[in-house]
Amino acid sequence: MIEIDVRHRLAHAEIDAAFSAGPGITALFGRSGAGKTSIINMVAGLLQPAQGRIVVDGEPLFDSERGVCLPVHKRRIGYVFQDARLFPHLTVSQNLRYGRWFRARGTTAGEMERVLDLLDIAPLLRRLPAHLSGGEKQRVAIGRALLSAPKLLLMDEPLASLDERRKQDILPYIERLRDEMRLPVLYVSHALAEVARLADTIVLISRGRVEASGPPADILARTDLFPLTGRFEAGAVLECTIAGHDGDSGLTRLESAAGELLVPRLDIPAGSMVRARIRARDVMLATRKPAQLSALNILSARVDTVRDDPPFAEIGLSAGDATLLARITSRSLHALGLKPGRRVYAVIKATTIEHGAPARTRR
Repeated sequence: MIEIDVRHRLAHAEIDAAFSAGPGITALFGRSGAGKTSIINMVAGLLQPAQGRIVVDGEPLFDSERGVCLPVHKRRIGYVFQDARLFPHLTVSQNLRYGRWFRARGTTAGEMERVLDLLDIAPLLRRLPAHLSGGEKQRVAIGRALLSAPKLLLMDEPLASLDERRKQDILPYIERLRDEMRLPVLYVSHALAEVARLADTIVLISRGRVEASGPPADILARTDLFPLTGRFEAGAVLECTIAGHDGDSGLTRLESAAGELLVPRLDIPAGSMVRARIRARDVMLATRKPAQLSALNILSARVDTVRDDPPFAEIGLSAGDATLLARITSRSLHALGLKPGRRVYAVIKATTIEHGAPARTRR
């Protein structure tokens, strides 16, 4: 368990943040300049808070009242920066082995093999950083951090310098890290789609303060947080099971708390868990069950909440045991006569549902 309660005045902002984090990925999400990187730099020991306390697994790393401030090299924290920061004159193998100097005991062959397999970097061992792609460099940087045997991993915008293709290449490796290593990770990002896919918990930071924290499904569905999370990317996050594949149509069936969903075929075995994200702007509503549509997903739902802010309206829905969010125009809201308690059908195109790689069974 990680406990953070820090206060510090910077030239551009004042940090006053308190939150806790467990195993898995805790994403510090907010706009640029919100104070996210400053907070994890305090955890790393690169920036000393004016006041507060930072505790990892019961060990205080910083405590202003007790006069405790462990030096960086004694904190057993791995740090992955936005740029990989590999040593250019060392091979991948040598960069990885550099991490072992920061651990209490030597790296075993089994530990090295596990990291190489987790990140698929064994074929890169003899290369110099100059001959790696941006995504490969970040995978090596993550491996180096893991081989230092950290109690906590910090990742500061690790995908920000990558193009969209490279981001999609590396995301599955971060998901494997989340699901297989069971290592607490503080992950800084201002990309909502990224944290919706990766995070177990989102801590929403604005102007140095924690505005909200909780599971992605809860945070992204809260209409009161739209000024901070953004209307455009808001929506629902569902934990799903692969129910099966239809070879003829090229579709995969997902079982979710909202009902069955059809998506383009996923190369994932039946029975695996995936995380699906349905954006509010991709949900259409009908008061009668539609027929002869190209959209394949039609879910029965009930209107729970209505937030009318012309020209748009956000509609909170209960579909089965799940919560969905729809964004429609105010004109459509009034034309359909939508009010809390009204039964509707949520219509979602299969091609708009985003998904992540297999995720562990949630706590």
